[in-house]
Amino acid sequence: MAEAITHRRVLKIALPIVLSNATVPILGAVDVGVIGQLGEAAPIGAVAMGAIILTTIYWTFGFLRMGTVGMVGQAEGAGDGAEVSALLTRALLIAGAGGLLLFILQPLLFWGALALSPATPEVEGLARTYLSIRIWSAPFAIAVFALTGWLVAMEKTSGVFWIQLIMNGLNIALDFLFVLGLGWGVEGVAIATVIAEITGAGIGLYLCRAAFARPDWRDWARVFDRAKLIAMMLVNLDILIRSALLMTIFTSFVFLGAGFGDVTLAANEVLVQFMYITAYAMDGFAFAAETLIARAYGQKDRAGVRRSALVTSFWGAMVCVGMALFFALIGPWLIDVMAKSVEVRAEARIYLWWMVLAPIAGCAAWMLDGIFIGATRGRDMRNMMILSFLIYIVALLLLLPVLGNHGLWLALVISFIARGITLGWRYPALEASAQAK
Repeated sequence: MAEAITHRRVLKIALPIVLSNATVPILGAVDVGVIGQLGEAAPIGAVAMGAIILTTIYWTFGFLRMGTVGMVGQAEGAGDGAEVSALLTRALLIAGAGGLLLFILQPLLFWGALALSPATPEVEGLARTYLSIRIWSAPFAIAVFALTGWLVAMEKTSGVFWIQLIMNGLNIALDFLFVLGLGWGVEGVAIATVIAEITGAGIGLYLCRAAFARPDWRDWARVFDRAKLIAMMLVNLDILIRSALLMTIFTSFVFLGAGFGDVTLAANEVLVQFMYITAYAMDGFAFAAETLIARAYGQKDRAGVRRSALVTSFWGAMVCVGMALFFALIGPWLIDVMAKSVEVRAEARIYLWWMVLAPIAGCAAWMLDGIFIGATRGRDMRNMMILSFLIYIVALLLLLPVLGNHGLWLALVISFIARGITLGWRYPALEASAQAK
């Protein structure tokens, strides 16, 4: 008998994710703060540049987490324990292959990334040193995506919390030891992260030990089943295309904002941090939607799919409304904390109301992403993202010349609304496909 889909169950899945996300910005702040104690600007710039480059490269493998959640959750819902174990093996093999490929291609990747982000020779040299060390943990960093996806699908999100807490906590402790204690500088920050990422993958493997309790995880005929491999690759490819277009929207927003001057660019960057805060808070409920929808979908339980969508979206909507009110009331104070420049503070206040609107405008898109990931409807996600991207481009062309930076923000908000409307249009087909034949 299927477990009831209750508000308590949703919160049990979501809250550990929200808490684990809270550790992410703390680590970034410590990395910069510790290297800043050296009293030189170049090491700070090198660590920041290197971290952004690798984060972006690793982010392209985010499809591994999302695809794993949907497929494992559906297999679990269908009672196919053998496939639940085999799927983790497939995902880990992809992670290993991806990490090896990055290691082989690192000269080309790092050359291209540094060419796009020109810096002084000193900063670039230190960044190359940082990257050449960090790349050694690539298979482990990517494996964390697969392990996290498996844990979310199995509703073991407390495990995700512990992976992040221990990994980031160890990273912070080693930062202090290697940089301030041993004086290793940029190399110390990189080595600390490598050790933390390898440790995180090890903890993830331990927490996923239930998958290895069955012999099916090494049933190579099942693991390399051609039809299942192709299905997994197609889902992941669709999610990758969707995510690449989404990243293009945010990247273009930053680049186009630079055209309005340094003050406006800085103000936009401050306000974008508010959006990241919202995303961190929303992740937990989107993840809950992923796993509950996947379970119900695997059981061919149409009513369960609808119930999962409604209950998780209720909490997602509460978070979005709460964030909008929070930014409306506390936003000016947050701006003052994040920016010391009087000009940047004043500019950010002009555009603050866009960040009050953004959580409301984006709520449907964020939650429907989770719903479609759980149902492994990658093709719908890809196609609706392409349509939304085109709408965003048209909005930019029409609004940017007339409204300036306000037009840029409006185009971004329109892209959120477009994603919500287009995915909502496809939702009835998703729900209908969960009906048992």
